[in-house]
Amino acid sequence: MGIKSYSEMVAAIQKLQFQQTKDLPVLDELKIAQEGNISSYYIPFDYVSQNAKVVLVGITPGKTQLFNALSSVQSSLTKGLEQEEVLKMAKNEGAFSGTLRNNLIKLLDHIGLHEKLGITSTASLFDRDAHLVHTTSVLKHPVFINGKDYSGSTPNMLKHPLLREMINAYLMEEIRQLPKAIYIPLGPKVSQVFEYLIQQGLLQDQQVLFGLPHPSGANAERIAYFLGNKARESLSNKTNPDLLDKAKLEILEKLSLNFN
Repeated sequence: MGIKSYSEMVAAIQKLQFQQTKDLPVLDELKIAQEGNISSYYIPFDYVSQNAKVVLVGITPGKTQLFNALSSVQSSLTKGLEQEEVLKMAKNEGAFSGTLRNNLIKLLDHIGLHEKLGITSTASLFDRDAHLVHTTSVLKHPVFINGKDYSGSTPNMLKHPLLREMINAYLMEEIRQLPKAIYIPLGPKVSQVFEYLIQQGLLQDQQVLFGLPHPSGANAERIAYFLGNKARESLSNKTNPDLLDKAKLEILEKLSLNFN
């Protein structure tokens, strides 16, 4: 799979007209892959902070994030901004926003990441200290199943040829640019991909902080227990406290190894 870049796609982005509708057919010129009911579209997330010490990794951008990023590029181009600034702004558009971001900050501060980075709170990673973090996805460009956001479950991205090819082409290239960073996979599906990447020799196990609860609002109980805000005896049977305790210990050990 050939890697698509901003320079190849900028002309198509400039011509887009999606003020009236935010449906995928208006983005046909940005489609980079189609196989059966699976489609993928270019998103202008080329910018990589070369000084990043931490990489936060989700599954894939959703439709809202895709249109927000494209709108950001169009707006930046009308202002005459330089390419790096255009891409930086597009990347920051909606990255881990709302409840997701608030929960993520609490989790990262709880494990002491801010202290290891020498900042007062990981909240500043989304503001003045953005150079210390890189945000990405195992499937860098948005993937849709029958036009709907891909959840990471079906098909299995490590077993589906197209999705695995996208991981190999895009995610591996980003990792090669940031070989010494700490990687934080968000959720079990992302963690499975990072286990594969470790097997491939791209990363060391100690670089990957497995087991941090996904910061989604739907994951409130696991987050509350991890943060020490909910007692073990109050948990529902959907939450496994032993797994969370084990994950926290391993995360703290890896942080001390990486920031000694």
